[in-house]
Amino acid sequence: MRVAVAGCCHGELDKIYETLALAERRGPGQIDLLLCCGDFQAVRNEADLRCMAVPAKYRHMQTFYRYYAGEKKAPVLTIFIGGNHEASNHLQELPYGGWVAPNIYYLGLAGVVKYRGVRIGGISGIFKSHDYRKGHFECPPYTPATIRSIYHVRNIEVYKLKQLKQPMDIFLSHDWPRSIYHYGNKKQLLKTKSFFRQEVENNTLGSPAASELLEHLKPAYWFSAHLHVKFAALMQHQAKDKGQTGKKTKFLALDKCLPHRDFLQVIEIEHDPSAPDYLEYDIEWLTILRATNDLINVTGRLWNMPENNGLHTRWDYTATEEAMNEVLEKLNHDLKVPCNFSVTAACYDPSKPQTQVQLVHRINPQTTEFCAQLGITDINVRLQKAKEEQQLCGEYEEQDDVESNNSGEDPSEYNTDTSALSSINPDEIMLDEEEEDEDSLVSAHSDMNTPSVEPSSDQASDFSGSFSDVRILPGSMAVSSDDTLGSPLGREGKPGEAVDSGDGKDLPEVTLKRLSDEHEPEPRKKIKRRNQAIYAAVDDDDAA
Repeated sequence: MRVAVAGCCHGELDKIYETLALAERRGPGQIDLLLCCGDFQAVRNEADLRCMAVPAKYRHMQTFYRYYAGEKKAPVLTIFIGGNHEASNHLQELPYGGWVAPNIYYLGLAGVVKYRGVRIGGISGIFKSHDYRKGHFECPPYTPATIRSIYHVRNIEVYKLKQLKQPMDIFLSHDWPRSIYHYGNKKQLLKTKSFFRQEVENNTLGSPAASELLEHLKPAYWFSAHLHVKFAALMQHQAKDKGQTGKKTKFLALDKCLPHRDFLQVIEIEHDPSAPDYLEYDIEWLTILRATNDLINVTGRLWNMPENNGLHTRWDYTATEEAMNEVLEKLNHDLKVPCNFSVTAACYDPSKPQTQVQLVHRINPQTTEFCAQLGITDINVRLQKAKEEQQLCGEYEEQDDVESNNSGEDPSEYNTDTSALSSINPDEIMLDEEEEDEDSLVSAHSDMNTPSVEPSSDQASDFSGSFSDVRILPGSMAVSSDDTLGSPLGREGKPGEAVDSGDGKDLPEVTLKRLSDEHEPEPRKKIKRRNQAIYAAVDDDDAA
């Protein structure tokens, strides 16, 4: 089936769907599925806008509310994960995933689903070391600290995903797995984004948690966004047993949705023709959710996942056949994701702007139904009970403010905060534009070793060529021939690795222009190193 992958969406749904329509007119057939790698911005109203961690001047309603209200409907099934610029109060209603609008599905904090037999997993948010071992304690109305920490990846989601044993076809993350840049055309990446050089050379760019998942899951495809650059890589994993061939992961990061930017890619994915053409739950994932239900934590205190160290009675939460059959029985052997979207908040009305819409911590009926069916706890219900008992919003949020301000001192299983960018990225959104005195940066050396096979230059260059063969797309979506810079194979690639473009004919590249009068953002105010260290190292909010 034909799958379209988008980078940072930034609420530009109309533009993305228009681009898909153009790709369909130029391609061999219709697009079956759209995957979005974060910064989706499912903004329903003015209150949602206030829950996005961006400066006020970047808060724009965009067009999602029209899909939420039913004024428009997504022309293709759309699955997305959260990034670091989201309507966090909306996504928080659906911790286990759900419909944010008809035909638009959020994977949740972490999730796995199936479509036409293709197994798709993902994890929302970005990595930040000092929040990684906390529970999900944030709730609206957010404080200046929790509006940022709400989208930070937690160890519980990574732990759940590491219980998976069955093969993964596609995995989505917002930030890149650390070290993935060593498996692609690193020279071209640094030519395009020269301010990444220090982090690449010190191996601190990207998420160590995502890198851990990449090594464990070994999916056929891994898609990311966040850094606003298109980059392809091919990672050869080590084989478990001698004589066997290790799996390969094709990695692709995409840009943000702007004119003349590489924000969209269409690829052909093998699927099961006999599988249903509707979205399905993944039985292994559901079983793991049920097994790990007792691990839910809604405090801001640091904690560790169970492990085989003599301190825990249970540390293995993998899904057994017996447990999966029990879950199937609870679901009456029906894994179809119900089309049970419902409106839970007032929708934006351009003719009646509401500047003082109250922020409410909502319980979503989709989550209520899902939890009741599976027999697990709604995190938001647990949070509300904790608030009522005055165990959360006073004690723990104050504690979080202190911890956030001293993030460099917090213990973590990772020595460095991997999303830190020590150099200023002119293409990023700065959360704080006031200048401060210079300060030292966090150590750039990592203790995390990736046990995968080191890439060869031929292997790295050749894979980016496989994406550049897709020439049925507009110029703003197709991979530039520069992606294969230095490749002895150029655009041809190895036989069998290039993505099939259907009829094999190259159509003229046409520059795709946006239909709006929107311009590139103005150059951001340059800030000193201490300020950059705080807002890049603390939560990488610079990256839009």
